[in-house]
Amino acid sequence: MEFVTKDQLERARQTPVLEYILAYESGDFRRVGSDYRSNEHPSLAVSERGFYWHSKAFGGKTALDYLTDVRGYGLVDSVCKLLGKRPQELQKSADSMPLAKKITPKAQSPLELKPFVLPPRNINNIRVIAYLQSRGIERPLILTCIKAGSLYESARYHNCVFVGRDERGKARSAFLRGTMGRFIGDAEGSDKRFGFVLPPSNPDSDAVAVFESAIDCLSHHSLCEQGFIEPFDGWRLSLGCTAPVALNNFLECHANVANCFICTDDDEAGRKAADKISKIPNITVSRCLPPAGNDWNEGLLALQKTQRLQNRAHSGAERR
Repeated sequence: MEFVTKDQLERARQTPVLEYILAYESGDFRRVGSDYRSNEHPSLAVSERGFYWHSKAFGGKTALDYLTDVRGYGLVDSVCKLLGKRPQELQKSADSMPLAKKITPKAQSPLELKPFVLPPRNINNIRVIAYLQSRGIERPLILTCIKAGSLYESARYHNCVFVGRDERGKARSAFLRGTMGRFIGDAEGSDKRFGFVLPPSNPDSDAVAVFESAIDCLSHHSLCEQGFIEPFDGWRLSLGCTAPVALNNFLECHANVANCFICTDDDEAGRKAADKISKIPNITVSRCLPPAGNDWNEGLLALQKTQRLQNRAHSGAERR
């Protein structure tokens, strides 16, 4: 018989539904005003207050409510998803608890976790390299990521595929960015606990800089290399969203990291994410804003443009 403890249940209930949606189902929702609306069910709205399914006239406040009431998952499977545990791990913890604290859930449909599979690779990375260079990213950095296996071009749609790996090097997630149009999304089955990472030259670095997107990670690196901002030899981590799921997992796997530079976007969502990260215990945090625009790629492109204009003006002055 499967059961969860009251403590496990209460911890699962602490996850806000919007945080869960942005971490695990961001590709299935779109921003509409202050809410997020389901692409599949447009009357299903999610906000910081909770969720409400207008056509069915019911709602809830937590991610646990959403998984059980909207997705139809069983209680044990929902708690596993939110705590990042396997059923056996929950069971082991529950077996040590007094029987009075064990909760046996009602029978519900099982959680159908889709297996994670990396998108098929294209025979080359020409479009990805060209696209990222058009975003101001240095070619040597792009090639370094490709060689490391953390970046490649997908075969079918020629998307940038930014790979997130666990501490053993196994691919666990993939963030997709279209090289044509504005497509963004996650590969099916991606585990958002594992974000795209740019490692430092010093593997013992105790600092991590946290960004919303992989392109912002690359942009920050390029800003440093091109002398626009001070050098930084720490880890660079992309959350792939604004929820700190990947950071929490990163800190668990890197116990020596004690300094966190919060580099989320300079907008409402980025500021809210920064506020959440600042409350994580046992780390020292510093807020870092892009040198121009709302995010680090905007800042990189703006400074590169200014530099080009200055160079042209200087060359024109010399010719005169």
